[in-house]
Amino acid sequence: MSRTAMNPAKAALTKSLRREAGRWLKTAREAAGLTQAELAEKTGLRYYTFVSQVENGLGRVPIEAQAVWAQSLGLDPTQFARTLLRYYEPELYRLLFDGAVEQSEPAETVGPVVADRAAQA
Repeated sequence: MSRTAMNPAKAALTKSLRREAGRWLKTAREAAGLTQAELAEKTGLRYYTFVSQVENGLGRVPIEAQAVWAQSLGLDPTQFARTLLRYYEPELYRLLFDGAVEQSEPAETVGPVVADRAAQA
């Protein structure tokens, strides 16, 4: 089964959301008082450059590593994963959470993602 090519508008949205996720992660790292190298060490990464790539929107925090990243940044793992889901998989986030009341989710831990942006692609 072949994969269909992503339409250009969706590709641009994905790129934009990855950059936003990276900015959010960088802000969280700086708020935790960590350098990229320190975060890499706390999360068990061999190279700090992966942290740099994620912060620049060129990579994603792997699902299996999200809990350790959250703990390393002093964030709640559930809210951390939910926030990254908004950036990395906006359509899945919409399907799971649109219409759901989000409990005690401060703006600084969520990031400024508009839910209907994915629908525009």
